[in-house]
Amino acid sequence: MNKQLVSLSKFLSLVLRHQPEAIGMQLDAEGWLPIDELIENSKQRGTPITLKLLHEIVATSDKRRFSLSDDGLRIRANQGHSIAAVELNLQPLKPPDQLFHGTVAAFIESIREQGLHKRSRNHVHLSADEATAIKVAQRRGKPIILIIEAAKMHEANHAFYCSANGVWLTDKVPVEFIKFE
Repeated sequence: MNKQLVSLSKFLSLVLRHQPEAIGMQLDAEGWLPIDELIENSKQRGTPITLKLLHEIVATSDKRRFSLSDDGLRIRANQGHSIAAVELNLQPLKPPDQLFHGTVAAFIESIREQGLHKRSRNHVHLSADEATAIKVAQRRGKPIILIIEAAKMHEANHAFYCSANGVWLTDKVPVEFIKFE
């Protein structure tokens, strides 16, 4: 993606995951915003975005962060919300045997003591493959990859969900299900 698309993608992440009020809007219960209002409110707040650019961001984002509604009139983030009222209506699924979580050294001691917690987000985010977990962690420094014993967690009645872009979600990961390597 070029710099303009990256910048607009970050803007959409802010609006659709954390602060829709930044452009005077409120997400519906499932996290959707009407595209025409998003475009108009963004323009009025100094971040012009066109329908064509919006569609390009949705189509070309390597992380596939956003989805369009079936009728093409609304947009939402696939996961990563810090807005508690958003319910993505994902169905619980049986996860693969192992999932991965990318982090950095600064958080390892806390994770060893407390496990993984969703903190300000609605879920803990896990990756189906190690390469994706590495990419996620690299944003913060040298990546450390944790292996999550997802099948064992599932057997212990922990719920898992998979977002539209393949990110696995759960409420927490207790320490006993984490392999530190």
